Amino acid sequence: MYIKGRYIVSACALLFLQQALASGMDCTKAASVVEKAICADKPLYELDAQMGAAYRKLMKATPAQTEVKKAQREWLKERDRCGEEVSCLSQRYQDRLQVLHAQWIDAVAYKPDEIDKQVMEDLQLLVREMSKENPEFALERALGSLTTANGETSFSGDPSDDNTYDQTLFPKSIPKGVTQNEWEALNASGLDAEAEQGQANYTLIDLDGDGQRDLIVSTYTGGTGLFSFYETFRRDGERFTRRLAPYDLDAGAGSSLFSTNDRGANQSAGWIKSHGRMYLAYRNGSYGADDVYLLNPLKINSQMPTVTVRYDYKLTVPRSQHRDADDTAYNIEAGLQKTLTQALIKSNAGKPLLTNPQQGPICPVPASEEDPESYNSYGASYYAVEPVTDMPVIIANECYIARLINWFGSYDEKNGLPALLMLRKPGPEGTELSYSVNGRRHVTQVSTSIGKAEGGAEFF
Repeated sequence: MYIKGRYIVSACALLFLQQALASGMDCTKAASVVEKAICADKPLYELDAQMGAAYRKLMKATPAQTEVKKAQREWLKERDRCGEEVSCLSQRYQDRLQVLHAQWIDAVAYKPDEIDKQVMEDLQLLVREMSKENPEFALERALGSLTTANGETSFSGDPSDDNTYDQTLFPKSIPKGVTQNEWEALNASGLDAEAEQGQANYTLIDLDGDGQRDLIVSTYTGGTGLFSFYETFRRDGERFTRRLAPYDLDAGAGSSLFSTNDRGANQSAGWIKSHGRMYLAYRNGSYGADDVYLLNPLKINSQMPTVTVRYDYKLTVPRSQHRDADDTAYNIEAGLQKTLTQALIKSNAGKPLLTNPQQGPICPVPASEEDPESYNSYGASYYAVEPVTDMPVIIANECYIARLINWFGSYDEKNGLPALLMLRKPGPEGTELSYSVNGRRHVTQVSTSIGKAEGGAEFF
C-alpha cells in the first residue's frame, strides 16, 4: 500500500490543558515576587502548569530521577533571577518546556536494535544492486520488492450529515472484510474523535506479527498543504489502543505517526516487511536526494534508521514549450535552446552535490542601480516549489538572472524530473521569461545513518 504525499488541537488536547491548569500553582499561597508575577499573568500561569505536567510526565518515564530533580532545582534558581519581569519568565519557561519534552522523548522513544540496523543495511545493498540495471528507479524497485499487503482491509468513514464541516463519521455498520470480533473492538475504541479531524479512512493490518490485525487511521485535513495525517493503534485485547497510550496517557486525536504534504513537498509512505518485521518506509524527497526513514509503526520514533539515495540529472531544454496564457505549444529557436542548455551545464545544476550558489552579482550592476543586492539572486520563490540554483543567461547580449526550480525531486517514468527555468531581466521593469526543463536521473550514492527525521515523520 503506497500513500502519496500541524499539530491539531483536539478535544482531548484541550482536556489535557484544562487538567494541567487545574493542577497549577496554588496562587492563594504565592509568597515570592516571582510566584506573584506568575499568578498575576494568565499566560505565565498556563506555562507554569504545563511545565509542572511535563516534569511529572518525565519523572514517571525516566530512570534518572535524581538528575532530573537536580536540574529542576537549578532551573528554578535561574527562573527566580527574572524577578517580576514577565518576558524573562516566559522565555525561561519555554526553554525549560523544550528541554523536558526532549528528555521525555529520549526516555520513551524506541531505540533501533541490531535487526533494524540490518534491515537498513540490506535496503542500502538492494538499492545499489538494482541501480546497476535501473539507475533511475532503483529505490522504487527495492521498496517494491519488500512491500506486503499482509491481509489488509481498508474502509472509509461515513459522510457527515452536516455539510458545514469537511469530515466523516466512524461507520455505523460493519464494513466488508472486517470480522465481528474486530468490529466489536473498533466500536469499543472511541474512534469518533479521529473522524472529527477531517475525512478519515481506516486500515486493518498486522503490524507487530502477533496474528491480530492492528489499525491505521488516515485523516485528510486539506489546508494549504493538502495534508494527510496517519496514526496507528495496536490491537490490545477487546479494543485498539493508540500508539502513544503506553507513554502518554493524555495523548488523543491529533497525534500522528507521520503526515504527508501534497503541496510544497514530495513525500510518500508504504509498508514493507524485512527480517520478519513490519516498517513504515517514509520517503521525503528533494532535488537530488531521497531520504527513506524506517519507522517502527507502533512506537515513538526519534532516532530512525535512514537510507539516503542521491542522484545526478541530465538536464535538457526541449524545443517544444508551452504557453500557460493560452494553453498552446510553440517551438523555441535552436540557438536559444543551446544557450539555455549551456547555462544549466555551466552552473552544475544537474549535479546537486557540486552546485554552489554564486557569490556576488549574477549580472553586471549598472552604476545608477539603487538596489544592487537585487542582482545577487533571482528573488523570493513560491513555497510550493524548490529552488535549485541561480545563474546568468546571456540572450542577445543581454544578461538575465535565471533560477532553476522543481517540485522537490518529483519524478516519473514518462516525464522524468519536471523543472522550470525562470529568467528575469534585472531592473524595475525587467522582462520575465520561463522555459520548461526535463531531467533524467541516475543514482550516484547510497548511504545509511541513524538520526532525526525531516519532513512529516519528525513529530517527536
